[in-house]
Amino acid sequence: MDMNAYLSMFIDESNDHLQALNDNLMRLESSPEDISIVQDIFRSAHTLKGMSATMGFEDLASLTHEMENVLDLVRNDKLKMDSFIFDTLFQGLDALESMVEDVVQGGTGKSDVTHIVNNLANIVKGDYKNSSTEPAASASTSAAGQENGGLLDQYQSSVLKQSIQSGLQVFYIKVTLTESCVLKAARSYMVFDVLENTGEVIKSEPSVEDLEQEKFDRSFTVFTISSVSPEELTSKINSISEIETVEVLPLDEESLATLSSAGTQAAAAVEAPAAPVKTEKAEVKSADEQKKPAVKAPVANRTIRVDIDRLDALMNLFSEMLIDRVRLEQLASEVKRQDLTDTVEHMARVSSDLQNIVLKLRMVPVDTVFNRFPRMIRDLAKSLDKKIDLIITGADTELDRTVIDEIGDPLVHLLRNSVDHGIETVAERVAAGKSETGTVHLRAFHSGNHVFIEVEEDGKGINAKKVLEKAISKGVVKPEDAGKLSIDEINNLIFSAGFSTADVISDISGRGVGLDVVRTKITSLGGNVTVTSVEGKGTKFSVQLPLTLSIISAMLIKLGDEKYAIPLSSIVETAIIQRSSILMVHGNPMIKFRNAVIPLISLSKLFESPSYSEEHEEEHEIIVIHKGDKWAAVVIDEFIGQSEIVLKTLGKYLTNISGVSGATILGDGQVALIVDPNALIK
Repeated sequence: MDMNAYLSMFIDESNDHLQALNDNLMRLESSPEDISIVQDIFRSAHTLKGMSATMGFEDLASLTHEMENVLDLVRNDKLKMDSFIFDTLFQGLDALESMVEDVVQGGTGKSDVTHIVNNLANIVKGDYKNSSTEPAASASTSAAGQENGGLLDQYQSSVLKQSIQSGLQVFYIKVTLTESCVLKAARSYMVFDVLENTGEVIKSEPSVEDLEQEKFDRSFTVFTISSVSPEELTSKINSISEIETVEVLPLDEESLATLSSAGTQAAAAVEAPAAPVKTEKAEVKSADEQKKPAVKAPVANRTIRVDIDRLDALMNLFSEMLIDRVRLEQLASEVKRQDLTDTVEHMARVSSDLQNIVLKLRMVPVDTVFNRFPRMIRDLAKSLDKKIDLIITGADTELDRTVIDEIGDPLVHLLRNSVDHGIETVAERVAAGKSETGTVHLRAFHSGNHVFIEVEEDGKGINAKKVLEKAISKGVVKPEDAGKLSIDEINNLIFSAGFSTADVISDISGRGVGLDVVRTKITSLGGNVTVTSVEGKGTKFSVQLPLTLSIISAMLIKLGDEKYAIPLSSIVETAIIQRSSILMVHGNPMIKFRNAVIPLISLSKLFESPSYSEEHEEEHEIIVIHKGDKWAAVVIDEFIGQSEIVLKTLGKYLTNISGVSGATILGDGQVALIVDPNALIK
């Protein structure tokens, strides 16, 4: 069988499991006594191991198996988590991520992880503290049990005995595969999947590792605790293809004791009275069923993975259909035939629903990027000997998939700067009268047809004086212009390429190292990044990103002969004001709006409109827009109406045009520029 057909699925699911392992290990570090978290981690590791072995990535499977051994001791309360174990497991996760990335790049997933494997093995033995520990004693007991020839060691027997005494069902299962079975490891994995969905596997013979490497003939045996009847268990396993026979034998305390003290002959003895044991245990099960709630069937997977190129093609086709729909609506209004109007209206409703679906297909929560950062901050804080809390808000904010894929690296750089050079050491914070623990806020929120991502910390802030001195010495700012710059303008100089030098590390605490690369990347996505800072209080980076290749609701307006579109999500309301109500504050036009005074912006002056000027008009039509909690009023010529428009970029030749975020094609074929409200509000 060609495994390449399953490679893409393996990569996607491996990344999901690795992320789950990271998240749950972080949770466990905060609550090391919570065994339920360990169970979640163990399941993810076990599934990843099985997938890797089935695909033939032995190094991946081997490392995961060693991690699983440690987790098995923890979940069975034979080992207590400590910082060394956490660090070793995190190192193992990093190695697994590197190996999966190697597979993505076309490699074999092989890596030298001997030191990690040795550390994990020492943890299992109890040798990592160079002293006798509980795990070491348990391991030796287990080995002794195996040497005595018993099918179960002392610990496994104890677990099964306690389960029987608690009224749970314990089974000894023998599975035989057909002679023609090609993927024996895959079939055994599917059997284990069934058993783990209905209960818990305690022991297998041969071992799970040997099964995954197909080091067995056709049969294997399993001891399991199950929540379903023997008949149902037999039926579930038999439903797997290439299974020849299944023997499910219920166990009681007497038969379990025999298996614990004897070898394979004992197993034969247990098999002999199979029918009576089975009948007796089935009756116990029936009595228990009246007391215990029914086990819920697992929920079927209702998601599929779609190639991003197909979504791009779908979006482009729908964009063209939307332009034609607007044109049809215009023609129907001119022809004035009722049947045509009704048909067009119905098509508009259907395409509107379709539009919502197409848009949502491409939108992904920023959580897919944010979820890697808690672990990164944890490692950084530990290596720098700092105390840091990462607070994430707005992780459910959705962004176009193409932007999501590109924004990760810039955010990593901003967060590393905040932790490394923004947050002070514990001693420095205490001396400054701050709490020992620094706080980094990572926020995401929508504003108009943009998404804003903010990285804010309560550290030492930027030394604006030193930034300006460095900017002058590097030729970024002329000495005669230095006095004209505001504090925010000076702080934003750290994004200049001239600051990416070793000297900056000592002069301005490392701020700006590589930040020119961050700005370049974000600009290439059609976004922008700014920084504000108060020395001694902290710094905030604000990243503005567009919802590229999207469809938005907009208000179409006129400026003389030209048409523009303003995103509806940024509009508070529309109004008409008298010229006499305009106020002049420090030379800037303002108007009163809802008990506040807000700036008045002339769109015709901003865009230097050749066919319209409001200079001599006594009343003005305005649109009140907002950016977060900031408002402004925009003076326009005439309202056209609301419409669904396709957002298109202006291309690489028309980048960074102030106040414009893109363009759209209207129903009559005209091109209208899309106004960027976020650029109008300072």
